Amino acid sequence: MENPSRSYAADRCPAITVDEILDLDSRTVPPQVRDDSWRDLGTGSVSADRYTSAAFFEAEKARMWPNVWQMVAREDEMLQPGDYVVYNNVGRSYLIMRQEDGSVKAFHNVCLHRGRKLRTESGSADELQCPFHGFSWANDGAIKHIPCAWDFEHLQKQDMSLPELRVERWQGFIFVCESTRQVSLRDYIGHEVYDRYSRWRLNECYTALWIGKVVNANWKAVSEAFMEAWHSIVTHPQILPYTGDANTRYSMWGDHANLALTPFGLPSPHLAADNLSQDDIIAAFSRTSGRSASLQGRKLSDGETARRAMAETNRANYLDALGYDSSDVSDSEMLDAFTYNIFPNLSPWGGFVPNIVYRWRPWPDQNATLMEVRLLARKARDADMPEAAEMRFLGADEPWATVAEWGALGEVFDQDMENLPYVQEGLIASANNRVELGRYQEGRIRQFHQTMDKYLAGQLP
Repeated sequence: MENPSRSYAADRCPAITVDEILDLDSRTVPPQVRDDSWRDLGTGSVSADRYTSAAFFEAEKARMWPNVWQMVAREDEMLQPGDYVVYNNVGRSYLIMRQEDGSVKAFHNVCLHRGRKLRTESGSADELQCPFHGFSWANDGAIKHIPCAWDFEHLQKQDMSLPELRVERWQGFIFVCESTRQVSLRDYIGHEVYDRYSRWRLNECYTALWIGKVVNANWKAVSEAFMEAWHSIVTHPQILPYTGDANTRYSMWGDHANLALTPFGLPSPHLAADNLSQDDIIAAFSRTSGRSASLQGRKLSDGETARRAMAETNRANYLDALGYDSSDVSDSEMLDAFTYNIFPNLSPWGGFVPNIVYRWRPWPDQNATLMEVRLLARKARDADMPEAAEMRFLGADEPWATVAEWGALGEVFDQDMENLPYVQEGLIASANNRVELGRYQEGRIRQFHQTMDKYLAGQLP
């Protein structure tokens, strides 16, 4: 429970704070980057069987998944009328389709005759004909043709339109929701988070790279590995020279949104900073980061910091070179990791660098997860929107590092994934059935579970 009398400063790493780092940046930082919204949610443990129990998984399927907003596609996956995306999750299947007027509709991907899925893969179509008996629907969901109509005179045309889901579009993402009781997407995310993305304009971005891989761990355990940064000290030691892991500022809004803001361009508090020069920081970033153009050969001017140089290089490569004005863009927005999470299974990073987007789905049960990683690149200012890259599905024997396009970032993902199957095995074997969480650095995980409990108890939506 929240404790308003407790000073949250007492729970933070005794090192330079994010606000103090932002004070040193070369350009004014906008208010939304300064915004801090931490809540003390207590120190209670989480039961291990939430990750391992088939009964808990079935409760999620029945009470949570039908009632939440889910990101099912990006606009660039379906640029033309008739383009559609098939989205499957926990036994449900949705068909999201571009209409002639550019709008988007979403249908339950089920033939109303004998129940066959209308489509099994994404694609494009002039109509939706069932491959079993040939019932067909127009792309707006209206019934178009019933074979042997003389045998179906008992069916009313108005009852044969494909059942629709609610659709909302935000920053190039397409969301759907089954529940008619759920609030709007803006109210669901919260205006504090929803509105700030208009500055970062992810609607100008396209899916440049999209990788999926099955991880042998519960979907919550996998997503939680990306809700805190302090595991870097052991799991990702190669990034510590330029990553303020324990400096990370954690924020929460409402029930459905939270943030880990991790500063780059300075050493981890776990390292002896006196042993690293500014050139050492740049060298480590160039060698091991998947988020920046190379800084090799970059010469620092007198008094220039690695952080400022790294931000300026990104500003030149990812905004100026594409025809955008970067004059009011802060160093933080060009460099830091704005790792937002939107309940239950989406993490769209903020800022102006090529944005990472995570999505997690049970695959197919409580013991495995399909983890998807997208890299969103900004199109040139006057160019048409490119088509999204198709998802590349990695096999069990294909490490993330085999994806050459993201360079050293693949090694970081492999380091995370090496832990997760053993996390799942440990949770199954747990003797005390408890997961203990830090008060501050793992508060986002605690918020996640408290929101889940509200859905399971019928308190949301």
